[in-house]
Amino acid sequence: MVDDLQETGLTWRARYRTQVSVLAHTLLFALALLISFCLRYDFRTRTPWFTEEYLTYLPLTLAVKISVFGFLGLYRDSWRYVGLRDLFAITKASHISIFLCLVGVYVAAWTGLYPPEDGDRGYWVPNSVFLLDWVFTIATVSAARIGYRFYYEELRPLNAVAQVRLLIVGAGDTADSILREIIRTSEDRYRVVGFLDDDVSKHGARIRGFEVLGSTQDIRKICEQYDVEEVLIALPSSPQRKIRHLIGLCAGMNLRFRTVPAVSDLIEGRVQVSQIRAVDIEDLLGREPVTLDSDAIGEYLRDKVIMVTGAGGSIGSEMCRQIARFKPRKLLLVERMENALFEINRELERAFPDLHRVPLVADIADAGRIRHILNSARPTAVFHAAAHKHVPMMEWNPGEAIKNNILGTKCLADAALEAEVAKFVMISTDKAVNPTSVMGCSKRVAEMYVQQLRDHRPGKTEFVTVRFGNVLGSSGSVVPIFKEQIARGGPVTVTHPAMTRYFMTIPEAAQLVLQAGAMGHGGEVFLLDMGEPVKIVQLAMDLITLSGLRPHEDIEIKFSGIRPGEKLFEELSITGEDVAPTRHPKIGIVKKRPEDFDRVCAGIEHLLTLADTGSPEEIREALKAIVPEYTPSVPEPSKADEPVSAPATIAGPAPSVFPAPHPA
Repeated sequence: MVDDLQETGLTWRARYRTQVSVLAHTLLFALALLISFCLRYDFRTRTPWFTEEYLTYLPLTLAVKISVFGFLGLYRDSWRYVGLRDLFAITKASHISIFLCLVGVYVAAWTGLYPPEDGDRGYWVPNSVFLLDWVFTIATVSAARIGYRFYYEELRPLNAVAQVRLLIVGAGDTADSILREIIRTSEDRYRVVGFLDDDVSKHGARIRGFEVLGSTQDIRKICEQYDVEEVLIALPSSPQRKIRHLIGLCAGMNLRFRTVPAVSDLIEGRVQVSQIRAVDIEDLLGREPVTLDSDAIGEYLRDKVIMVTGAGGSIGSEMCRQIARFKPRKLLLVERMENALFEINRELERAFPDLHRVPLVADIADAGRIRHILNSARPTAVFHAAAHKHVPMMEWNPGEAIKNNILGTKCLADAALEAEVAKFVMISTDKAVNPTSVMGCSKRVAEMYVQQLRDHRPGKTEFVTVRFGNVLGSSGSVVPIFKEQIARGGPVTVTHPAMTRYFMTIPEAAQLVLQAGAMGHGGEVFLLDMGEPVKIVQLAMDLITLSGLRPHEDIEIKFSGIRPGEKLFEELSITGEDVAPTRHPKIGIVKKRPEDFDRVCAGIEHLLTLADTGSPEEIREALKAIVPEYTPSVPEPSKADEPVSAPATIAGPAPSVFPAPHPA
């Protein structure tokens, strides 16, 4: 019933607009003809042309023009968006109308439908009127539509209230498209003040009436001069460091930052004002799109049975999305949290309706359940993303890290070997390198077991480990926590002014995991290119700035002290591990360091006896017996009340060990 009423309302409004358009055109047709007669007779009032010629010819011309314009659909066109096509259509309709009017006058005169007073057959409309009427029909109708659009685009915005003063960075095609959309859609909330562009030749030029005010280095001065409230970065192909630099120049100015859609959307002409979005932290820390060897990935995923553990987590769910693109025959979603499993299964159902999904509630440490799943489904590849990953939480509950990260990985790897899974890809972390936390050390033990397993037990499974750092936006990571603190009004808590971390986006991490899986042949530890490390305090300041607030003024930043298990900066390789290049520029391979597999297995068995009943100190000692480089961290005294004025200048981490790309 509601839909019927809405449809009726829309139909009524459309009919009303058409009727108004017909009436407006009728008046314009009459005006055009009147102007034509006035010019023909030099505006003489004594000549009886008005009653004898104009009024008698008017019904014919109105009937013809109304019919022709209606037949060509010109009454349905929106006057607010008039363009060249509309003007060509008006010209075409005027041509046809004048021709039909001329024919009508011929027929009326020669058939006697309108006998002149002198009794002679002839035209009662002067020939010049037809030409003048053609000109003024086009002129009046076009002028009316252009004037309507001019009002909405130029005059109406001037009278708008509470407009946001907007500065556009970039004066190219993208900026022009966005400006045109802002004007066309009559976005009253925006008042464009001008453009900035680093191309000096554009300085002082005007784009649709708005001036290019200077270069991007002048952004702070321009924002202050014009009281700018929002900055739109119309540079879709600009590197992230450029955007980061711009936002850094505006730090503390209480500005909001927005950006435009992706380049592909711009190319396809889908730029709309509604697509302008807020600049996110990923725009500052992300890197160039990952280039994948789709053929190699598709070879071991397409039309195969694939299994993902931790399918409801941040990395696991993205792995499922990326794998689904390669059209596997069946996708097994293994997750012990039923709500998370329900959500990713429902999302995949919407996005990939033809995908055969099998959601499985299971704990990877349940050896019997895992063995049954693998022996029944016989997957070709297993992507192991299930893990406890929160560093402080595992310091408080070290036994759970042992059971999930070590025992769970061991059960899964053993079952995969037994089920003759072709490829087993374990997702690890840079916290496993020279670990200082229980979480990192537990992942290092899992790495050591998986890396040596095939060499000591017969089987067909290729075990591959992929090591990378923090991912932006993952559950429990620093970015969502900072956003929550900012939304509450602060303070934002940073552990230490010298704290740095490597970051990458979730899709980038998942794609590179797939690529590394395609490249691995068993026993390798692949290292993903994490780019440059980022200071956490600078990350906090950037997030505050992106929220339109001022660090230290609107939102306070406090130091809370290093938490248990944390390091000031992460490392990428262990002493004795050399990183060699691969054919992919963003993936390196870590040279295997010899390990005593029997010692590792014995150490794991001892750890499992301590998991539920051992003290945290006993568990840490047992971990250290397996991983000699494990050094449990001692947190510094709390600095929660210490304010921050600027990011501390410290010596950064050791130079990146990531190699130059290997020639293909």
